[in-house]
Amino acid sequence: MQLFVFPGACSFASHVLINELDLPAELIIVKLGTPNSPLLQINPLGRVPTLKLDDGTVITENTAILPYLADLVPNTPLFAPAGTSERAQIQSWIGYLNSEIHAACFRAINRPHRYINDEAQYPAVQAKGLALLTENLQPIIAHLQKREWLVGERFTIADAYLGVFLSWLPRIGEKYIVDERLIEYHKAYESRESVKRARAFEQLELNR
Repeated sequence: MQLFVFPGACSFASHVLINELDLPAELIIVKLGTPNSPLLQINPLGRVPTLKLDDGTVITENTAILPYLADLVPNTPLFAPAGTSERAQIQSWIGYLNSEIHAACFRAINRPHRYINDEAQYPAVQAKGLALLTENLQPIIAHLQKREWLVGERFTIADAYLGVFLSWLPRIGEKYIVDERLIEYHKAYESRESVKRARAFEQLELNR
């Protein structure tokens, strides 16, 4: 199978999971927003992550790819069995991160043009995204006060996803990384071998 990624994008979560599970996947770096990108032939939306299976099936979106990859390794501690409340909790956090952190906040911050045509209004859209980010991080901060990871006191696919967004915070200013618990959590995330390997791979590709 092939996983299409772009350095620094949210596809990093799926890349980390490939490493965590030691799955035999080919990692392919693609360009985004270019009309001649080979990714468009596989995923017309031109987004990453995109997972192409050996039989040609294409799966898109972290919300689908992360659970799919985890289910390839039965009984992995990175997920939980079907029908358990723990599995639902993990999926709940993935949904929250996808909708309330990625789409609601970072999309407005990074792509204000998707919401309004008047460039003079871009700062206002970005400011709203930043305000929402501060607000929407609070439930995560509160949840982690007495926990090492999001669910079950172990690293799961939900943590693989959360770590991506915490790594984006320095791009928008230090005032969004003032919470000590988030700092500790992010350090633990970045110290994982799966994360180090993914960072090294993507950096190497950027330098080619």
